[in-house]
Amino acid sequence: MRALLTDRKSGEVSTYEVPAPELRPGGVLVRTHFSAISAGTERATLELSSKSLLSKIKARPDLARQVLDYALQNGLRAAYEKVRAKLDTLTTLGYSCAGEIISVGEGVHEFRSGDRVACAGGTYANHAEINFVPRNLAVHVPSQVSMAAASLTTIGAIAMQGFRQADLGIGETVAVIGAGLVGVLTVQIARAAGCRVVAIDLSPERIQRAKEFGAHLGIAAADPALASSVKEFSRYGVDAAIVTAATDSPEPAEMGAQILRDRGRLVVVGVVGLGVSRNNMYMKELSLALSRSYGPGRYDPQYEEGGVDYPIGYVRWTERRNMEAFLDLLASGQIDVAPLLEHRYTIDEGAKAYADLKNGLYTAILDYRSELAAPPKAVPAMLAARPSSGDEVRVGCIGAGSFASSVIFPALQSSKGVRLQSVATISGAGAVSARRAFKFRAAEQPSELLDNPNVDSVFILTRHDTHAAQTVQALHSGKAVFVEKPLAIDREQLDKLRQVHEEQVQAGRAPFVMVGFNRRFAPFTEKIRQFFAGRREPMLIHARINAGYIPQEHWIHAQGGRIIGEFCHFVDWARSVVGFSIQSVAATGLPNGTQYASDNVAVALTFADGSVANLLYLTNGDRSIPKEFFEVFCQGAIARLHDFRTLELARNGKIQKFKSIPDKGHRRELQLTIEAIRSGKPSPISFEELVEVTETTFLVQQALATGEVIRLVPAALSATPDVPLPEIPDAERRHSAANGECACA
Repeated sequence: MRALLTDRKSGEVSTYEVPAPELRPGGVLVRTHFSAISAGTERATLELSSKSLLSKIKARPDLARQVLDYALQNGLRAAYEKVRAKLDTLTTLGYSCAGEIISVGEGVHEFRSGDRVACAGGTYANHAEINFVPRNLAVHVPSQVSMAAASLTTIGAIAMQGFRQADLGIGETVAVIGAGLVGVLTVQIARAAGCRVVAIDLSPERIQRAKEFGAHLGIAAADPALASSVKEFSRYGVDAAIVTAATDSPEPAEMGAQILRDRGRLVVVGVVGLGVSRNNMYMKELSLALSRSYGPGRYDPQYEEGGVDYPIGYVRWTERRNMEAFLDLLASGQIDVAPLLEHRYTIDEGAKAYADLKNGLYTAILDYRSELAAPPKAVPAMLAARPSSGDEVRVGCIGAGSFASSVIFPALQSSKGVRLQSVATISGAGAVSARRAFKFRAAEQPSELLDNPNVDSVFILTRHDTHAAQTVQALHSGKAVFVEKPLAIDREQLDKLRQVHEEQVQAGRAPFVMVGFNRRFAPFTEKIRQFFAGRREPMLIHARINAGYIPQEHWIHAQGGRIIGEFCHFVDWARSVVGFSIQSVAATGLPNGTQYASDNVAVALTFADGSVANLLYLTNGDRSIPKEFFEVFCQGAIARLHDFRTLELARNGKIQKFKSIPDKGHRRELQLTIEAIRSGKPSPISFEELVEVTETTFLVQQALATGEVIRLVPAALSATPDVPLPEIPDAERRHSAANGECACA
């Protein structure tokens, strides 16, 4: 299918062939008929993209600070790769469209194929021929409303929410400051609600257009008689001023404060400076409110992506209900958007449409109707596929997020014997970006990649809740699997994986599964193992992870949480250093009710050789302190590792010190994985050990809930504290060269 995308580095807009999105539970697939380009929000996004790197930093100092913090923790090279990957991408455009439902996902009952719908949401209601839209971001279009008019629904909902924030009643007077697209829609909504409307703008042409849309009075912002004219029209000053302008200047907000009556209401919808003087606000005791996009539910992943609606008795107007209300006004004829639909373009003319917006257009409408009867076009491969040579591993990657683009893809691209065959994402834009940046031969849908005969191994780099299911699908397709941690987020998923793995083993196959537990492959981790090689006593490990706080609304908390999704790294690190099976788990955390309770834990692991690991995972600290610190005590010696930057090895009163750029083992991990796949050897980490580490994270959560010490019963213990320990290099610590972990030696 075709989609309009922008280059994040240059701001250039072009039409691309991209894979169509796949249907997922909780949403619908929509064939787009029309989509609306906003002259405000979307143009501002492109203007930021077209700025130089220095100008981008000046425009977004908050992001610059995040990059600096990342560099301090992970090194300049890692920060550079992360920024480069972020900028060297194509991103979707658009957030308001209308079309016809193609198919309905599991759990969606209010829609069916063929329904006409208006859709909302950046990354969902894109300028693309087909979109996947979550259920709460789609609404039925009344039969009286044309699909072209319905394509403005999201923008209308923005105007509707601004009007609601003003809390206006019949007969009250409202000033709309900024007569752009949202402004003229606000004018019509206010008039339909029985308000007297003043429109204010810098442009005489826009003032005239606002009057044509129903404003009772139009005034130029530079008119010296503005305040007196408004006072004369409104008698007391306006009851509310809704700022729909877009400018860094605080002048629109200041103007609103000046023309409001005593105890009036100032509502900010547009992106404007908020440097309004205290004197104006204080002397009139004005109220200031900001209007957040389409309404309640916006930016709440449980509402927008999870489909959890707010009870109407408590939240009357959500973003979806605002969309419905706007469509009702269109259906009744109280709002007329026909003049806003005059400038239409095909999707191939999208770049021209954006260029024309700079010349004063309110909006541009993309018309897809001529494309509906055309057969879908395949996404072209960059190079023709050819059979694997045997010395080459044909890799398909599902997911192309920040970590994949900054760490995994560059490492694979530079690896000998790797062909980047295909890439797939839930968003076609992400796949096309990765194909362009890293020379993948094809971009396709995830389901197509999993069945692609030209793919030997699948790298699963998606969100945590998809890992287990995609691993199962890949194993059923006979492909080797590398999956980022975690392997599974609950026991049901893990049990299914174990079942499929066992079935394949029983059938005489050799299923290959590797998880991205990279820290065990770090050079300094190997030095620690070598330092303690030949030990004949148990170890005591102390690890402190200053992980940093992640807000509760972040998706990771709804997908297994950080103990399963991140803490697993450190369980695996301890497991690899000790080299013996985990026997028991105990865990304590901060009391419930505190901000950081769920993610601050002290975990004690015991191992089959008598070793103990004390793992502190913390989110209530400060990120200025390095993230990871490890100490290993054993047989009169100490190893101390600081954030994979410095290593100290102490024995017999002598300390060896090593320094390095941060290396957490990603490249070595991938090198070993590719070598094992190519040579037909087992995974660098055995499947049993992967399951053991995953199961341990589940037991951590259980121990936190019960306060009990919980035993983990592995299939076979490598040793017990009552039995003399064998030499470590010959024990379970390294499965043996035949098992693929010789790479750690």
